[in-house]
Amino acid sequence: MKDGKPIRVFLAIELPQDIKDLIEDIKERLRPALKGIRWTRPEGMHLTLKFFGDVSQDDVVRISEVVGRNVRGIAPMELNVGLPGGFPSLKKPRVLWLGIGGDIQRLAALHAEIEGDLEECGFPGEKRAFKPHLTLGRARSHGGIISGAEDVITKTGEPGAHRFDIRELILFESELKPGGAVYRKLASFPFGGH
Repeated sequence: MKDGKPIRVFLAIELPQDIKDLIEDIKERLRPALKGIRWTRPEGMHLTLKFFGDVSQDDVVRISEVVGRNVRGIAPMELNVGLPGGFPSLKKPRVLWLGIGGDIQRLAALHAEIEGDLEECGFPGEKRAFKPHLTLGRARSHGGIISGAEDVITKTGEPGAHRFDIRELILFESELKPGGAVYRKLASFPFGGH
């Protein structure tokens, strides 16, 4: 918290370096074929569970209590990088992403528990269904689409063999700067409460 001003925060899973490297390789293969896209920077690559926006220090404490309580009995999960997709669709995407496979049902159950407890504390719930994904990039213009994405699946190959374990959740601060967002860890919540 800087001078009592609200800070912008989100809850996420930090990716291991080999998965970040894989994603950078995928983006390099896609760059020549896709137009009108603003690529996600490597340091911004994480699996977001909940974006809170601007919150107070008291809110950070309440969020931390809820998340810490919910991960206490959780065993590590294994996830893997899946096939690409787009929002609202891959035919006319405004956002291009990679899907996530593996222990998705367990991750979704944890997400639902945290979301429900946060709502009881006064944080608004997400209206869209939880769809774990890694954002590769967004359309450059507001309301624009990414052209050339129709055959993106053939260009990325099958990344599904790349597995990674998650053993904690991280509460990040996201400070918006002219060169892009800068991320700082506020708190980590190890699974099993260790």
